[in-house]
Amino acid sequence: MTGLKVTVVGAGSTYTPELVSGLAAQREHLQVDELVLFDVDGARLEVVGGLAQRMLAAQGLSVTTSLTTERDRALDGADAVLLQLRVGGQAARLGDETFPGACGCVGQETTGAGGAAKAMRTVPVVLEIAEEVRRRSAPGAWVVDFTNPVGIVTRALLDHGHRAVGLCNYAIGVQRWAAKLLGVDVTDREQLRRVAVDPAGLNHLSWTRRVLLDGEDVLPRILAEHLDDVVAQYPFPPELVRLAGVIPSYYLHYFYEHDRVVAEQRSERPRAAVVADLEAELLRAYADPALVTKPAALEGRGGAFYSEAAVDLLASLLGDRPAVHVVDVRNSLDGEPVVAGLSVDDVVEVPCEVSSSGGGTVRPLPQPPLAPEARGLVQAVTAYETLIARAAVTRDDDDVRRALLAHPLVGQWDLVEQLLPGVTRDASR
Repeated sequence: MTGLKVTVVGAGSTYTPELVSGLAAQREHLQVDELVLFDVDGARLEVVGGLAQRMLAAQGLSVTTSLTTERDRALDGADAVLLQLRVGGQAARLGDETFPGACGCVGQETTGAGGAAKAMRTVPVVLEIAEEVRRRSAPGAWVVDFTNPVGIVTRALLDHGHRAVGLCNYAIGVQRWAAKLLGVDVTDREQLRRVAVDPAGLNHLSWTRRVLLDGEDVLPRILAEHLDDVVAQYPFPPELVRLAGVIPSYYLHYFYEHDRVVAEQRSERPRAAVVADLEAELLRAYADPALVTKPAALEGRGGAFYSEAAVDLLASLLGDRPAVHVVDVRNSLDGEPVVAGLSVDDVVEVPCEVSSSGGGTVRPLPQPPLAPEARGLVQAVTAYETLIARAAVTRDDDDVRRALLAHPLVGQWDLVEQLLPGVTRDASR
């Protein structure tokens, strides 16, 4: 196993210390010789990168780590490029979360009109970076995207011929939650591997249909004996979960309880403002030269374990630890749809066998059909994702209109016209 160069784009993210923890945990399976942390915000990069370097030293990892604000230098010769950028920062997120509320719509940064605005702002930047990866990075370099909206960004990358896979923290979050509920030690990575989850659908629109403990599906027992714990973690009415017989992704409450969520958003502080405060707190902690571990407060950031999941994925993709990972890929298995009812060109989030054979292989596992009520929603949102991915490239207002008409959280012409200025407000970026 030869040493690798891994580049992180958006390394000023407060998630980066998790990535360093992941490198330490996978040191026997993933040999990284060079870690390049790139961000356009040099001051923030110094703080986060400084902690990363101290963590690596404390963990005894002999990884050459460099910080840079020069993208070409960061991408030169990289074997894998991890994308965790936020175009426009938390200020843009605040806009995404607030402008839909004036029209009585859910304000959220990855779905609905707010997600469309984020896609319009993000996809062109990601595609520009990916083109530079193609020119500068190692032959066959992987782009691992956990920049939101992951499904749409991954679709854009694949549509433009890039070697890419998308990653979300939903599955690893359910796995850890279920492991704790089942009495499995989540601090022991080998013990944690006893628990597997089997969600299917789209990014931020999936249903966990099995929870496996030592290969046995224990989800029926969890729903029968621990329903209170389920709805405490995933905010749905107990009868809805019992009816579905699965664990819905948290983001489905924007669809299943739209009016209640809108009412709550009108009375609550925007999540973007809360996250901005938490990030400021984390950055103050990271600046402490005595800190050499990731703070516990990082788990409150809302995307906990993203970077850890990314390193686990790299250990399978480029290292010597093949495993099953829940990732965003084309809906194709041997030329046939993995998720019935969608095209093989669509992008789905499903468990995949990942290994380093052939320079990296990601193979979806066969999936039973979604329940009809889930399938219809997935088909509608897939149509929206197809259209907004195109609109983010064409910058055509009519393409945006088509996407919003297709989205189940919008779908009305008057709303489309009211929301359009907010969705396209950053189109010049």
